[in-house]
Amino acid sequence: MLTHFDENGNARMVDVSDKEKSERIAVARGTIYVNEEVFEVVKYGKSKKGDVLNVARIAGIMGIKKTSELIPMCHPLMITQASIEFEIDENRLGITAYSTVKVSGQTGVEMEALTGVNIALLTIYDMCKALDRSMRITDIFLVEKNGGKSGNYKVEK
Repeated sequence: MLTHFDENGNARMVDVSDKEKSERIAVARGTIYVNEEVFEVVKYGKSKKGDVLNVARIAGIMGIKKTSELIPMCHPLMITQASIEFEIDENRLGITAYSTVKVSGQTGVEMEALTGVNIALLTIYDMCKALDRSMRITDIFLVEKNGGKSGNYKVEK
């Protein structure tokens, strides 16, 4: 059953008022593939617009904080921790972003983690599009989540 619809099929925000507060964490990831020129600019922080990964990190965290303003049925949450980390793959010219979000609350932070990854990767694209319009953002998914009534989830590799 989809919980964001009532018995008549109307969209609604899920009522979480009866749920117990618990510690919740979600981790998401995604990758952007770039050309060699962009890879070197990002890796060595040589963009004319500034340190691409640092700006993308800040943008991703801002995206995490604004998720409920972007996705209609998401609850506004008091995020207790948010981070964006990057992994560089020189062989494939890929930059993977990891978003980790924590909250102590009545609903999870999967959407916040996924939003953070998307915004971080979109920021890399935005800052580097003059050098490579063929960048590909791909493989965005929830890596794991812990806490809440539905328990723990971890993607099988």
